[in-house]
Amino acid sequence: MFREDKSRQQAFRLIVNRYQRKLYWHIRRILVDHDDTDDVLQNTFIKTWKGLDNFKEDAQLYTWLYRIATNETMSFIRQRKSELMVRYGDVEYSIEDKLHDGNNFKGDEIQKKLQLAIQQLPEKQRIVFTMKYFEDIRYEDMSEILDTSVGALKASYHHAVKKIEEYIRNTSEERTM
Repeated sequence: MFREDKSRQQAFRLIVNRYQRKLYWHIRRILVDHDDTDDVLQNTFIKTWKGLDNFKEDAQLYTWLYRIATNETMSFIRQRKSELMVRYGDVEYSIEDKLHDGNNFKGDEIQKKLQLAIQQLPEKQRIVFTMKYFEDIRYEDMSEILDTSVGALKASYHHAVKKIEEYIRNTSEERTM
């Protein structure tokens, strides 16, 4: 439908309606903040609209959209980092602050610990963990989205899980002391 001029806008609306919620939560789990997520989601759909002519259909539509959303999310983080002229860790710290703010996070204590642990992960592990744990995306699809081998993705997920377990264990031990 999006290849035909007369049905292009309708096709785009269908794409937005079908994938908006999934992409929103994909981005939100990485950025935490609702307003930042909305901005990145909007940029994702702008890039999608502009890139529809170049979509080769050799990939699945949803993997193509997730790749755009993931790249836009990482671009947002890099842009924010350069704007603030701080280390990436400091940007992560501001994300942690948003988790502690009751307006942005509505989970229980264990969910908050999980989110804080995720924010401690390196960028790639954070994305892989989020895509596998929360969205249950297959490694083969992730491989297309992130342009990485399945083996590397499995290793990243395994390392992420270990780091999260260690973080939660350490924070639980600190509370009991």
